Amino acid sequence: MPAIPRRRTVTARIGGVPVGSGHPVVVQSMTNTDTADIVQTARQVVALARAGSELVRVTVNNESAAQAVPAIVDAVDRAGLTVPIVGDFHYNGHLLLTRYPDCARALSKYRINPGNVGGKRQDEHFRAIVDVALAHDKPVRIGVNWGSLDQQLLTAMMDANARSAQPMSARDVTMRAMVESALQSAAFAERAGMAHDRIVLSAKVSGVQDLIEVYRMLAARCDYPLHLGLTEAGLGTKGVVASTAGLAVLLQEGIGDTIRVSLTPAPGGDRTEEVRVAQQILQSMGLRSFTPQVTSCPGCGRTTSTFFQQMAMDIQEYLQQKMPVWREERPGVAEMKVAVMGCIVNGPGESKHADIGISLPGTFEDPKAPVYADGRLLVTLKGERIVPEFLAILEDYVASHYGVRADPAMPGASPAEPAAR
Repeated sequence: MPAIPRRRTVTARIGGVPVGSGHPVVVQSMTNTDTADIVQTARQVVALARAGSELVRVTVNNESAAQAVPAIVDAVDRAGLTVPIVGDFHYNGHLLLTRYPDCARALSKYRINPGNVGGKRQDEHFRAIVDVALAHDKPVRIGVNWGSLDQQLLTAMMDANARSAQPMSARDVTMRAMVESALQSAAFAERAGMAHDRIVLSAKVSGVQDLIEVYRMLAARCDYPLHLGLTEAGLGTKGVVASTAGLAVLLQEGIGDTIRVSLTPAPGGDRTEEVRVAQQILQSMGLRSFTPQVTSCPGCGRTTSTFFQQMAMDIQEYLQQKMPVWREERPGVAEMKVAVMGCIVNGPGESKHADIGISLPGTFEDPKAPVYADGRLLVTLKGERIVPEFLAILEDYVASHYGVRADPAMPGASPAEPAAR
């Protein structure tokens, strides 16, 4: 895919993760456990990180949560993961970070909401969090949210708008107030001593068009890295589609340096779904590669059998099972494209466009399945063992096209590059 030019930003380092236009867009997520429950929270952080979340945020809302944070970080480290853990603070962050220095040290970044950081003593409490961040050399994200927007600022801007000869709508004033809140807070943090490249900004809303507009305005006025996300995206399909619609437009314009897909999980649902959706958005747009992609047709009257659908699912599951090993041993395999097609109409063509593909017979077609690799017919499969035979071919393709990563412990070893294709 053609490269998408990124909006130029400074680079903010969150633990060992660089965030900014000079680096890949970072996937992040957030736990929904009671942070005071060390075992459950650490378990979910580990699950999110293993699913591919490169930053994980946890709520730090009371003293029990603050006391638990160091133990959570230790538990994640013992699991062999180095994912940075971010503290999410509202209302009392200045108190918790000051009273619990071990929590302040253990976190990799602090999220500050300027709309609820301290009421009438907002500047004082905001400054207290910045001072702690400076003392522990931590970056901050100044995260504005329209559900908790600084009411003093919003009221002042609404009053000024009412006196204008050409007043804007209340919505437009709110969008501008969000941008002003983020930028004024960042300027305040810098005056307090925070380095320019230790600040990330966000301005989250729950409407797709609002999200696009507010981030376009914010991006045009600063070079801070921006965290994108549709806040309260919703349940299921609605949440996935709305998040994709908003994030894709901004990412296509080069706006956004880290993203989260804020899905509402079903009761007992899998929290890692939001990570997979975020990864798929980035991979579908050609911005990053996380796992081989399977192209499969939707089916029609030519494919009344469910065989090709089941085969597509089997191949997808096979790739997911193999990726933990391949990711370490087969550099470049995440960019592989596999096609599983259901009939002769588009099957051979799509299979040729993929790195490796199979065109299954449709209803009343000859019972044979040509396999294509690198645009050329490789073999034609027949009979009841098409699936295992294709998986064996797929395994051989990976072995021949994606070199084994060299063991860095071996003298003179260097990472292998994918074989020329």
